[in-house]
Amino acid sequence: MRRTSFAGMPCSLAQSLEVIGDWWTPLILRDLHLGVTRFDDLVEDLGVSRNLLATRLRTLVANGLVERRAYQERPVRFEHVLTEKGSEFVPALLALTAWGDRWATPPGGPPLLFEHRTCGHLFRPVLSCSHCQCPVRTSDVAVRPGPGGRAARGTRVLARRVRARPGDGPVV
Repeated sequence: MRRTSFAGMPCSLAQSLEVIGDWWTPLILRDLHLGVTRFDDLVEDLGVSRNLLATRLRTLVANGLVERRAYQERPVRFEHVLTEKGSEFVPALLALTAWGDRWATPPGGPPLLFEHRTCGHLFRPVLSCSHCQCPVRTSDVAVRPGPGGRAARGTRVLARRVRARPGDGPVV
């Protein structure tokens, strides 16, 4: 079954979902980040079919989030590791996991806890402003038109609403 493509939408979220927008990809990226980098280990850990995993890994490599590295010469075997682009997706995974820990916690509690290597303390991911470093809450966010913004499929109503308030944009 072919999913809807978001490739033509002038929206950064839609473009991101075009790359990582299936159920397996975030789990694959999570495992790669946590050091599960070999194909057979990924199959075992995730319980995903070999064919589906191979397809997802090819897509991640083609989109520059993952690279293949040979770890054995005879026979040649590869592991998959996150690129810089793939590593920069990890905070989004942390945020999704924190949301899940709060609103969709598995029986028994969160399966993983996050430790900040710098200070050694357990932490909960929090989004903060890149300018003032203050935590950002939903009610703190307003949007303004960006240079790539336009009215098109996926953004028609949003583009009108953002333009309607050029001074400070609507709260989203």
